Amino acid sequence: MREKWILEMKKGDFAGIAKELGVSPLLVRCMLNRGLADKEQMRRYLEGTLADLHNPFQMKDMEQAVELLCEAREKGKRIAIASDFDCDGIFSGYILWKCFERLGMESHIYTPDRVREGYGLNERIVDEALEDGRELLITCDNGIAANEAVAYAKEKGMTVIVTDHHEVQEEMPMADAVIDIKRPDETYPFRGLCGAGVAFKLVSALYDTCGIPAEEKDELLEYVAIATVADVMELRGENRILVKYGLKALSHTKNIGLRALLQVQGLEGSVINTGHIGFTLAPCFNAAGRIATVTQSFSLLMETDWKEALAKAEELKEINEERKSMTERGAAQAFSIMEKKWEQEKEIPSVVILLLPDTHESLVGIIAGRVKERYGHPVIVFTRTGEGAVKGSGRSIEAYHMFQELMQCKDLMLRFGGHRMAAGMTLLEENLPELERRLNENAMLTEEDFRPVVHIDAPMPIGFATEKLIQEFQKMEPYGVGNPKPVFAEQHFRILRGQRLGRERNVLKLRVENDKGNQCDALYFGNMDDFEKFVCEEWNEAELARMYEGRENKLDVALTYFPTINEFQGIRTVQIQVLNFCHIER
Repeated sequence: MREKWILEMKKGDFAGIAKELGVSPLLVRCMLNRGLADKEQMRRYLEGTLADLHNPFQMKDMEQAVELLCEAREKGKRIAIASDFDCDGIFSGYILWKCFERLGMESHIYTPDRVREGYGLNERIVDEALEDGRELLITCDNGIAANEAVAYAKEKGMTVIVTDHHEVQEEMPMADAVIDIKRPDETYPFRGLCGAGVAFKLVSALYDTCGIPAEEKDELLEYVAIATVADVMELRGENRILVKYGLKALSHTKNIGLRALLQVQGLEGSVINTGHIGFTLAPCFNAAGRIATVTQSFSLLMETDWKEALAKAEELKEINEERKSMTERGAAQAFSIMEKKWEQEKEIPSVVILLLPDTHESLVGIIAGRVKERYGHPVIVFTRTGEGAVKGSGRSIEAYHMFQELMQCKDLMLRFGGHRMAAGMTLLEENLPELERRLNENAMLTEEDFRPVVHIDAPMPIGFATEKLIQEFQKMEPYGVGNPKPVFAEQHFRILRGQRLGRERNVLKLRVENDKGNQCDALYFGNMDDFEKFVCEEWNEAELARMYEGRENKLDVALTYFPTINEFQGIRTVQIQVLNFCHIER
């Protein structure tokens, strides 16, 4: 489906604000496009520090939770940390474990079995914690929907603190303290934290109360950064500050396990960015919780011996490689089903429901994301779990609030939880047709909602992309969801030549020239088949061949791009990273 290119047209005093902030008007325009409404918000965006983080005691139940933990410390109570098996859960649990270790409190992390038990706190964890002599149970990245398990723990005499960031369902659990930024009565100024961010806020409050130096709290920021990026949280407000400082710490981490993982992934000595987390580090931790055991992730983080850490890091890397292969097989099956659906029904339903009976249940969310990206529809992928049940994971689009829509079908669910853009659920397979019927009957989506939208910050001829301007864009980092890289566009480029690069020949390098005669190299990392199909449909195969041969051709393409600097043998030149392409008639 052809993308919809939208030029952002927000108005403002670009020149005046730029002069006051000491930046270019173009940077001001980019910040306005990201929802920064005034000069002060822009200043915090550009210059925000850890001092700008909100007081954790502004969160509901924070005081109660700190009091309970201080009392537990005084009485020598043993702590049970009920974590989750994804990256956010892993690092939430590790942050709390590190905190309790620093305070001299004995704690142990308990996680559910992904296949046999599914997400969240359960009675088995409570029983195991009690058998280990633990009197206080604290959840992280889960618990807000575990009303029955929390009630069970309370019946058994445990003190229970819930820390979470997921949506409240009908009612909150009856814990001794519930810290969740999605509470309906929450007044905390920022509600976009991940589970590790909430755990960090609790640790911050606890450290302040116990007189622990601030720099020790800051040592936890790298774990918050990994979890925030891995959980695809918006890099706005506090998240932007937490990730910014966490990335700095991660590039020089003292954690032996993380250092080992950086080495085996070829990132030792690199300046770590959000891409390294999202595509290299986080998948290794997630993979252990998906197809092996989450204890391997915790074991790596807690390792103090370098040789052991290297061995464990290599093991996580191998697990992730296996996960990649399994995902590719599952995605190929999903795409095949979608193609058959299209051939038979000639249209795609508003909400896509797919059953992949033999796919590992931990991969259905990743596969749902792949299908959503290709077709632009909300997608829920299910797999069989035995005893007539199916487990599914959904990924949504901006126009569809998946959690709210699924809440209307909660009577069909055995287990359920999620938020606007993603959800997980278990139900009887016999109820799948009814779920699909209801979701599609209730969906108020139009064809426009399914078209991928490309937001363009400004039209900019490549001649304006100077090294000085590119360096200024670094002030906008870290990039990610909610704070994407700036996107610029120019309508008419001649392609002087093209070539495929890389071991798998999956990178396209072009030499392009605009109407003013400015030339530069352009790199495209997207789907090569899509680009070649575009050229053949708009022109023909002969023109594609001429492009690859460096001969004169008729190609005239519009590009969206982000400018970068290429350095080779000490020579620095401006190049562009191509994001999207189309043909605009002159």
